[in-house]
Amino acid sequence: MHSPLQKNKTLAAWLAFIGGQLGLHRLYLYGWRDLWAWAHPVVAALGWWGVERVRMYGQDDHLAWVLVPLLGFTLAGTALTGIYYGLMAPEKWNVIHNPATPDARAGNTNWLTIGAVVFALLFGTISLMSSIVFSFQRYFEYQVEEARKISQ
Repeated sequence: MHSPLQKNKTLAAWLAFIGGQLGLHRLYLYGWRDLWAWAHPVVAALGWWGVERVRMYGQDDHLAWVLVPLLGFTLAGTALTGIYYGLMAPEKWNVIHNPATPDARAGNTNWLTIGAVVFALLFGTISLMSSIVFSFQRYFEYQVEEARKISQ
């Protein structure tokens, strides 16, 4: 009897961390028909467009204020997904992703899984905090600018 292809937790965690903005982890786990997998690159591309607008027009570009955080939040969210996958109990992983083989070794945690979790935690935190700081800085600078216009 042919056993179904097992979904590897370590690979999913690394795909979420490295290729999360392209939706690779969702394509791996859920296949080509997953709508959320295709939404990831669209949102990330909008964020990268915002980064390019900052490089072209400077930090005062209002559209970039909206677009750049999209990239940061996408990177942070997919890093969080990688952490979630990496820390998931093997039994739970197998119930969700390997239901035909509840004792599959593909759901086990090893040092490569922990490596994905550590890097995802590091870079996810950097992405999230940078996006928050950029958004708040731009917002408050805009408020000060508007207040100056009103006071004159």
